[in-house]
Amino acid sequence: MATDSTIDNVDREILAILQENARIPNAEIARRVEMAPSAVLERIRKLEERGIIRGYSVRLDPKALGCGLLAYVFVRSEGGVWQGDFAEALSNIAEVQEVHHIAGEDCFLVKVRTSDTGALGTLLRDRFGALPSVRSTRTTIVLETAKETTALAIGQETKGARHA
Repeated sequence: MATDSTIDNVDREILAILQENARIPNAEIARRVEMAPSAVLERIRKLEERGIIRGYSVRLDPKALGCGLLAYVFVRSEGGVWQGDFAEALSNIAEVQEVHHIAGEDCFLVKVRTSDTGALGTLLRDRFGALPSVRSTRTTIVLETAKETTALAIGQETKGARHA
């Protein structure tokens, strides 16, 4: 994986534009960064090859699709250490959006979306509870979300300093 020092200001600007709208035409990116479309396309291709751009996705409205309840589940597993198979088992549950190995009393922080509290209870009982390594869970239900994004804060230097 590339390090931050391998990305110049133009790459940062391109990444910021793509984070804002991944469907933006290449010609518009080129216009904004004041480069030829072919040069921009080549930079994007290299960012993809290096794994800096991991992919492109669509953000869906969870409520419109019947997944309006957001909850975070703290999971304590047997042994309290990193268990790749257990993390994979959590990751394979359809309602699970994120799985993080964390420091502290709990072992994992899991982001889930369900239709309602009944579905959440069933998920915790039938899916999480069925995993043999689960020692305990603590759940926090989100009442309202002020900000939710996957965008990274890309530190840009001055836009005038460009490297070809």
